[in-house]
Amino acid sequence: MSTTTKTYGQPALVGGLVMGWLSALPIIYFGNFCCCLWVICGGLVAAYLLQQNQSTPITPGDGALVGLLAGLAGAAIHFLISIPIDLLMAPFERAMAERLMAMAGEMPPWLADLVQQASQQRSEVGIGFIIASRVVMFMIMLCVGAIFSTLGGLLGAAIFRKETPPGVIDIPPPPPIDLPPSA
Repeated sequence: MSTTTKTYGQPALVGGLVMGWLSALPIIYFGNFCCCLWVICGGLVAAYLLQQNQSTPITPGDGALVGLLAGLAGAAIHFLISIPIDLLMAPFERAMAERLMAMAGEMPPWLADLVQQASQQRSEVGIGFIIASRVVMFMIMLCVGAIFSTLGGLLGAAIFRKETPPGVIDIPPPPPIDLPPSA
């Protein structure tokens, strides 16, 4: 029987960093539209790291738990990273909208009106709206991260599972036998 202690903190944090960063980066976040790719990858990375720190195979329960923790950490990391990214990207989005408006003469009138309305609404949006939308997104990422990174952790436990080393018996000991008291 192995007495290795399982530490979930570091693998969960690294898996959460993978999930949070990739889900917050502009354009790259579109990977989540493909079956929550970055969220599942966070759980996979966490299970991989947990298995690498163990000499014995991890169980599916270990993979699910470290995946869940990675999903929760990833939601928090996504929240903290996405606000500054949104604030940094706002001038670029505004410039792009202005360029689209400059080309409005070549657009159909209905599309030019749509672009003008969107650009006007975006310029009126303040930092309060960005933070409020990120709080809502945080709640969504908590749910999505909890579900899909747990699945990623289960998948990672199955894919990265080590074989039991020779000489290590991975069978729990039998329960104690209660003997009647002797007279």
